[in-house]
Amino acid sequence: MTLASIEIIGYRSVRKIRFPVRQLSVLVGGNGVGKTNLYRSLELLQAAARDTLADEIAREGGLGSIFWAGGKNLSPDGDFDPMYRTDGYRKWEGNGLRLAASFSDLGDGAFDPTYKLDVGFAPNEGAAAFPGEAQIRGERLEWRQRGKAVTLMERDRGMAWSRDGQGRREVAREDLLASETALASLSGRPEVAMVRDSLLGWRFFHGFRTDADSALRRPSRAVTSPSLAADGSNLGAVLATLRHIRGDTADLDLAIADAFPGAQLVIPPVGEWADFGMRYREMPKRVFGPHELSDGTLQFLALAGALLSYRLPHFIALNEPENSLHPSLLPILARLIVKAAERAQVWVVTHSRELADAIAEGSGILPREVVRNDDGTWIEGLSQIGEFMDSD
Repeated sequence: MTLASIEIIGYRSVRKIRFPVRQLSVLVGGNGVGKTNLYRSLELLQAAARDTLADEIAREGGLGSIFWAGGKNLSPDGDFDPMYRTDGYRKWEGNGLRLAASFSDLGDGAFDPTYKLDVGFAPNEGAAAFPGEAQIRGERLEWRQRGKAVTLMERDRGMAWSRDGQGRREVAREDLLASETALASLSGRPEVAMVRDSLLGWRFFHGFRTDADSALRRPSRAVTSPSLAADGSNLGAVLATLRHIRGDTADLDLAIADAFPGAQLVIPPVGEWADFGMRYREMPKRVFGPHELSDGTLQFLALAGALLSYRLPHFIALNEPENSLHPSLLPILARLIVKAAERAQVWVVTHSRELADAIAEGSGILPREVVRNDDGTWIEGLSQIGEFMDSD
């Protein structure tokens, strides 16, 4: 399924925002405006599907570190209406996080679900959780049928219910811990599984380590690799899969020729390990291994592997991919991004206006400017109802 829109409330610099997501989305802006918080919200949604949300929030410093801390509060009677209105659900108290993702199946609209998640402090002293631990206050999976929202799964504290094969409401779990998500825990529920699997299939690339101990500088195990791991640890296998399994590296070779004139990417036959290197025009008799390549060259090769791999993840998020790259490489990177968007949904967050403009030139997609004002992080051109006032 394709990600259609995102809603974020109460996360760091984001007070409240909802906006559509396209096949290719480019967000550009300066330091400190909250671009990475938008990106990070997507990672937290995936963590909910993986059931690691509480761990992710703890690594960020806990709930007190991630909540909106601006000048305007989110009151339960105003901007932040409770997700649920059942008697058993305690109203939101204004200290928390809401994430929501809407999807489209790109078919006849038979199943275009929305997943909503509320996180806050423990609602009562008897909660099975540590003080300050992230608590799942509520979850809902709904589907709009003939313009009406139909709830497919709902969770309130430790209890979750869903619909059976005949559409009847039934209790699915009664023993969920406050740190566990129903999205990850419910089995045998096809609608829940579709959304969970879609989120789990997202791939995030937030720079690559290029220091001496980086995984990029070591050979990969000889395992056919259709897509690049988030840390790039299988880059050698990804490149070898293109060269020796698919037998087609035309796009990759063209990108290398444009980025490094006169150079050649060498991908030797695979033995126990899959490796690669670069041969330069000035020194044609020697192949430079990944441990010898510059940080920028290695970063570019990793991005090329991520965007040109044999099988792309259905959703790719790139956070500041221009880091460590010479400005001359940005138009080539833009071309790779536009090419990847033909096969996958691509989300790009960047500081670089040059990269954003090059993507726009190659795709016709307008980059969106992320700004920060008294109401927190916002996107220029976005209306209060969550639609862009112009069009691509």
